[in-house]
Amino acid sequence: MAEIIDGNAVAAEIRSDLQHSISTLKDAGVTPGLATVLMSDDPASETYVSMKQRDCEEVGIDGIHVELDADAPADELYDTIDDLNANPDVHGILVQMPVPDHVDTRRVLRSIAPEKDADGFHPENVGRLVAGDARFKPCTPHGVQKLLEATSVDPEGKDVVVVGRSDIVGKPLANLLIQKAEGGNATVTVCHSRTEDLAAKTKQADVVVAAVGVPELVTGEMLKDGAVVIDVGVNRVDADNEKGYELVGDVAFESAKEKASAITPVPGGVGPMTRAMLLYNTVKAASEQSGVGVELS
Repeated sequence: MAEIIDGNAVAAEIRSDLQHSISTLKDAGVTPGLATVLMSDDPASETYVSMKQRDCEEVGIDGIHVELDADAPADELYDTIDDLNANPDVHGILVQMPVPDHVDTRRVLRSIAPEKDADGFHPENVGRLVAGDARFKPCTPHGVQKLLEATSVDPEGKDVVVVGRSDIVGKPLANLLIQKAEGGNATVTVCHSRTEDLAAKTKQADVVVAAVGVPELVTGEMLKDGAVVIDVGVNRVDADNEKGYELVGDVAFESAKEKASAITPVPGGVGPMTRAMLLYNTVKAASEQSGVGVELS
């Protein structure tokens, strides 16, 4: 039976470690500040932002939240970002995606000051990541790295298949895992919707990361014995229960856990890690902007 990788427990350890760094910053007169910006009526986005603000409060980060009407002119969002860039009490900025159709997503990402880009999606930060000199590692890929580390899985020399090529997870994770650095040195194959015979690829992998947004795409039959499975997907599917739905990952958990040596559940796997690494990036940003050194593992 596979080991169930507890993302909640690993995230709690990271938050605990961060509190020491936050105390160091506060002793020097610096309180890390994270600004979240919501321009959406989507209940899921509202929930995500609320959870991130709660996380900030738990560890001692100042959470600054800005809500804009989803029908407001795009310039209101751009102006809000400009104001946050200029605010010395704000060290990290996160604009909750997706934004409304009339807003240029690429302009949003480019508008955030690179040194305050807590998500790590500004083109400058993407370039630094690819070059092996990351300022901020994107939260979900970094969280996946931390989960592998906590499970004593060293990617070095291993065959890793990443299913999904998004700018948020697939591409940056592949770049992290191939780096000539600790937590990297893997041989990485990136699969996607145009990949022929996906199962042939995943069956060869020591580590499979599913991040494609298709419910239960990866089944136990597609894994080799002893593979480590990281499920990034969160999909809402109809269910005969009080809510009328349930959350499932991109991996068919029940069949996969019979083949895997370790696997993340959904929920409770990667999700908590994404939020923990956002706090990590905010603390790192506060340290770099203030010049107050802290130890971050």
